[in-house]
Formats: sequence, C-alpha cells, structure tokens
Amino acid sequence: MGYRLAADLVVVLHLLFIVFVLFGGLLCLRRRRWVWLHLPAMLWGVWVEWTGRLCPLTPLENHFRGLASAQGYRGGYIEHYLAALIYPGQLSTLIQWLLGACVLGVNVLIYFLVYRKQRKCRRQVDG
Repeated sequence: MGYRLAADLVVVLHLLFIVFVLFGGLLCLRRRRWVWLHLPAMLWGVWVEWTGRLCPLTPLENHFRGLASAQGYRGGYIEHYLAALIYPGQLSTLIQWLLGACVLGVNVLIYFLVYRKQRKCRRQVDG
C-alpha cells in the first residue's frame, strides 16, 4: 500500500504543479515575490510541452506504480481521474504545442494584470 500511496501523492503533486504553472502568476497580484518562483516554473512547463520532454515527476510516479503493482494493487480514484487529466491519451505534438501556447498566453495576460496593478500603486504613491 505504501508504494501506491506514494504514486498517488506524486500524481497530486504533479497536478498541483500544473495548476501553479498555469495560474501561479495570480499569486503575484498579492505579493510580487512569487514571480521568482512562478516564472521559472512557467517557463519549465512551456519548455516541457514544446520539446516533448517528460517532467521528472512522470517517471517517479511510474516507478512507484511499478512497485505497487508487485503488491497486487489495481488503479484507484486518483490514478483513474487525475492521471487522465495529466496524461491525456491522445496527446500529439500539435496538442502539446497548443498547451504550451495556452500556458504562455494565460500567463502573459496575468503578468499584464500584475504590471497594471504595480503601475497603479506607483501612481498612488507618487500622486
């Protein structure tokens, strides 16, 4: 059971990382310091999609799933529902490029909002 739990935790961590890559820039609206963590994560996410590379969390999850199958466990809720979100079955190169462009587009919009908020705050301080 320990390996299956470890694999499920990796899937949850992977999903949280994906959400952070996509929407983590919103944290910069509250504290600009988040940009130093989010921007590299977002660029990593785009790079992984556009180059067809594997996120290191994928082989780690597969490793734990392999160890868990030796214990006789079959798929569960997390493996069935969350893994399908992270690893779509029909993932082509075109879809990966579109996903990368989506991540980039969403974050350009978010960082534009961060920039506008920062400018507005500066005007209030200077004005």
